[in-house]
Amino acid sequence: MRHRLIPAAAIAGLMLITLAEAQTSLGTIRLAQGVLADGKLLPAGTYRVQLTGDELKPAVGQSPAGERWVEFVQGGRTVGREVATVVPDAEMSAIAEGPGPRENSVRVDALKGGDYVRVWIRRGGVNYIINMPPAR
Repeated sequence: MRHRLIPAAAIAGLMLITLAEAQTSLGTIRLAQGVLADGKLLPAGTYRVQLTGDELKPAVGQSPAGERWVEFVQGGRTVGREVATVVPDAEMSAIAEGPGPRENSVRVDALKGGDYVRVWIRRGGVNYIINMPPAR
């Protein structure tokens, strides 16, 4: 019987693949203005939004999967992160008025009064809603 050693580089590559699977791409957005994401400036621009494996402790009465961290990636580098509210399609009518984005698409809106920019991503029957104040 012949034994083979697995090179450390191969093991490291498998670990990176596992990490990449934990960070699911939700879509690409374009911010027309700078916003504050987790209290830090996220300048106007185009970003890939990805769901992280980081979990938040749910508030009393909240579903354990009701909020998730998302990252904003630009040029292959994470440049910001924020909490997204996670809502299945079946529950959206109780939360939002008006039409949302089509399946597997994104909608970015400045909310009335200009107090928040809402990023609404719909993917796989689930809505990810991220509200961020504009940078002033």
